[in-house]
Amino acid sequence: MSVSISTYLRNVFYADALISGAAGLLMILGAPLLAPVLGLPEALLLGAGIILVPFVAMLIVVARRETVSRLVLIDIIAINAVWVAASFGLLFSGLVAPTALGVAFVAVQAVAVALFAQAQFVGMRRAAA
Repeated sequence: MSVSISTYLRNVFYADALISGAAGLLMILGAPLLAPVLGLPEALLLGAGIILVPFVAMLIVVARRETVSRLVLIDIIAINAVWVAASFGLLFSGLVAPTALGVAFVAVQAVAVALFAQAQFVGMRRAAA
């Protein structure tokens, strides 16, 4: 089943791509500087930033389409939900010892991603109605 990409949904995808792209670049280029300040491993920051590159590309491709499979929209929402769960899971896992700024960095980006997932879900529901 195809879903028409509304202006609202297109804008949400572009906003998600912009914020995710900026965060990815920050983590890729700034990993050596951010790691000690955030108390997070440099490899983790670099890896998280690299993972965002294809996700951002996918968001841009989807935002430029007139219609897209409902399954693709569900996948994007699920990817965002997994990112949120992994972010909070990391904080509670004991695998890292982030500074207060590191906890804030992870939590704020996770909340932002959760808001994008919610907005994408709303857009998908509106398009299906």
